[in-house]
Amino acid sequence: MDLTVVAYVIYLLISVGLTIWVARTLTSNGRIFISDVLQGNEKLADAVNHLLVVGFYLVNLGFVTLYLRAADSVEDARGLFEALSVKLGVVLLVLGFMHLANVWVLNKIRRRGVMERENTPPVAPQGWTTPAGA
Repeated sequence: MDLTVVAYVIYLLISVGLTIWVARTLTSNGRIFISDVLQGNEKLADAVNHLLVVGFYLVNLGFVTLYLRAADSVEDARGLFEALSVKLGVVLLVLGFMHLANVWVLNKIRRRGVMERENTPPVAPQGWTTPAGA
């Protein structure tokens, strides 16, 4: 009995479900981080958060659909589990890599903003002084 179509259906259900779960988790928890990166600009943080989630969906669902095709047909339950484990493992690695890449980029932006905030003088300059001996 050929179980390839069953493997496709299970793979799609689990992959799409994982993508939705990760995107929702990133949306709800990432908003605070993005708000800090953007120095409290809530409107911009919401917009960036939404754009990141849309991009996340597009890339991950595109990858899931491109990676759907199996090299060999699935003949038995063992082959079904082996095919699913490889496919879902790769999907999870891609999801994790994308998440870490997003956090890394946002952290770089955040660090730059923190450095700029720390390097500003506490009070505005009040005037000029003449150099000694001039």
